[in-house]
Amino acid sequence: MRRKLAAGNWKMNGTRASLDEVRTLAAATSGARCEVLICPPATLLARANEAAGAAPLRFGGQDCHAEPSGARTGDVSAEQLADAGARYVIVGHSERRTDHGETDAMVAAKAMAARRAGLRAIICVGETLAEREAGQALAVIGRQLAGSVPDGATGADTVIAYEPVWAIGTGLTPTPDQITEVHGELRAALLDRFGSGGWDFRLLYGGSVKPGNAAEIFALPEVDGALVGGASLKAADFLPIVAALSAAAAPAG
Repeated sequence: MRRKLAAGNWKMNGTRASLDEVRTLAAATSGARCEVLICPPATLLARANEAAGAAPLRFGGQDCHAEPSGARTGDVSAEQLADAGARYVIVGHSERRTDHGETDAMVAAKAMAARRAGLRAIICVGETLAEREAGQALAVIGRQLAGSVPDGATGADTVIAYEPVWAIGTGLTPTPDQITEVHGELRAALLDRFGSGGWDFRLLYGGSVKPGNAAEIFALPEVDGALVGGASLKAADFLPIVAALSAAAAPAG
């Protein structure tokens, strides 16, 4: 069984005062049936890890450079993230692809850097509204998956997150059928490329996930969790999502 994962991406939000939210999450999720991950800004990563103490709450980076070190002003390497206590790193988020011109090849290089540093990469893929309306969603996502996931990737070091660009921060959410279709295509592509190992990759959904729709999303086939944006900033909003995923992970009967 693939372990369910509730991942929160704080993006460019959070200061030292936000560590109270980390402490609340750490205390409230210690018995969760799913893995819980927060990706704070790099300035808080080490402090958040310390604030969580011995709790099983995990932390990750929001991006990394492909190189381990060097004259790269303003960049953070995967090794530096690991040194600060990260277990994961998000790569290829649509905001990075759009705002910084990141290509699939660049994303794959970052995923390889994550593996080099002992981190798990959460590789993001997703279509724009124009691509969805033009009937190109599956082709775009398939191309991103093929180009962004490096050779040799496994379910132990790689997670895939489907985040339709048009649903991020907009309040819009794909229909259950649309999510099911995309996740089914992702699974099929992973099986085609990695054989039976394709079953080991966790597939997350992201894009306006909130307490009110989490249970419905988590009940869909091939949805192993969520990559949550705004709703992860406050424990009061994120904890119901974690609870919904824990319920979905509970044994039947």
